Amino acid sequence: MTTFAIAALLLIMVPGPDQALITRNALVGGRYGGTLTMVGGVLGVTVHASAAAAGLSALLLTSATAFTALKIAGAVYLLWLGVQMLRSAIRTRNEPVVAEAVAVARRRSTYLYQGFLSNALNPKVALFFVTFLPQFLSPDTASPRAQALLLSAIFAGLYLAWFGLYIALVERLGRWLRRPRVKARIEQVTGALLVAVAVRLATAAH
Repeated sequence: MTTFAIAALLLIMVPGPDQALITRNALVGGRYGGTLTMVGGVLGVTVHASAAAAGLSALLLTSATAFTALKIAGAVYLLWLGVQMLRSAIRTRNEPVVAEAVAVARRRSTYLYQGFLSNALNPKVALFFVTFLPQFLSPDTASPRAQALLLSAIFAGLYLAWFGLYIALVERLGRWLRRPRVKARIEQVTGALLVAVAVRLATAAH
């Protein structure tokens, strides 16, 4: 368990789409926006972790059609999300800081959806659990499925703990990070990263 927890935490801490999306939404929606994105992200991870424990994610390894369908859906969504953020960066550069709180209240549920869909529609997250979890299953266990679900729960708990601390840090630095030019640059980086991930996902081989 300890070895798995350390390995999982290191993987969670590696900068990627989750961190970029949570950073951007924490700046736009404050702690609430960042937290909802984090919760959505862990729900998306939980879908794949549970499917892997139940053996359903193995279909992505054996079925090129299933893999391609999920891959295309994920790539299209990430591409759309990335383009939206690049457009938002253009608007943000010229907007006053005081305008933020008004815009946030209308789209709180969007943060949850963004976090959830960015992981739920990513076949690489599913394949990660199919290939990663089995390495830590004990051959002597009476119920491999129960142990896999326990490891998935540990992963989800570490995900929440790490990004919870990360959101608190972003909030602490919020006054500086929410300056229009700084925020616009973060949105540009986030948008470009999501577009790059979408292209890489779309061209990934089964």
